[in-house]
Amino acid sequence: MLATDGVRVNVGFSGTGAGFEKFCRGDTQISAASRAIKDAEVEDCADSGIDDILEIQIAIDALTVMVNPKNDFVDCMTVDELHLAFRHEGASRWSDIRPEWPSDSIIFYYPGTDSGTFDYFVETIIDGVDETASHRGDGTASEDDNVLALGIENDSDALGYFGFAFFSVAGEGLTPVAVDDGDGECVTPSFESALDGSYTPLSRPLFIYTRENFLRERPEVLDLVLFYLESSDIRLTPEQNLLVPEVGYITMPPDLLDEQYAKLDPFLQIHEDE
Repeated sequence: MLATDGVRVNVGFSGTGAGFEKFCRGDTQISAASRAIKDAEVEDCADSGIDDILEIQIAIDALTVMVNPKNDFVDCMTVDELHLAFRHEGASRWSDIRPEWPSDSIIFYYPGTDSGTFDYFVETIIDGVDETASHRGDGTASEDDNVLALGIENDSDALGYFGFAFFSVAGEGLTPVAVDDGDGECVTPSFESALDGSYTPLSRPLFIYTRENFLRERPEVLDLVLFYLESSDIRLTPEQNLLVPEVGYITMPPDLLDEQYAKLDPFLQIHEDE
């Protein structure tokens, strides 16, 4: 890593969409994202003179569907059933999804519309099944996973979703739902199933975005980006603290990591030559 003593890192909290708005205004140097940047967001950046965006994948997430531990009948749902549950004017009672399930009303919890998690779920579960459908809006929505976790934990008829990292530290108050992507196999979200690709379609990449100009002109930014990658690199010595698995995300396979390192090689060479 580069020498960057005395650098202060200020971290702000927002959903992915709001983060890109700040990035495109020039307010931030690195923008974390739980989905890929959209074409419209790239255009917004370009309108502000930011046309040198660099995407770096830093980890893998397993978007997790959850129910309350008192729910003793839901252990697996198909993609079509998830679509029916979370689409606008979709299921309102458990029995709407499967006739053998109770007729109790479902209480829905999900990320707010500014969340990249929400965007990814819509892309894979709502649009992926029916492009004319939209996500329901009659549940509890929040960009704060704590709100969602507490809601699911305290409501026996809750059904919700958010990222695997927060689920993994939420304790026994939440029960994950396995997902059948259509092949008849129910796969539970886990580090292993996300890494080997069997947890589909709700495994997703996690990114950071920065500018080539920052990597060229500001070694402290390049150093922080390297830190992100090294925090996911299982090939490093055992003494290295791998923050990605520690906080509940999934490390990337070596070939994918190497692709990200390769994006930084030209900028590392610049600073080595100085």
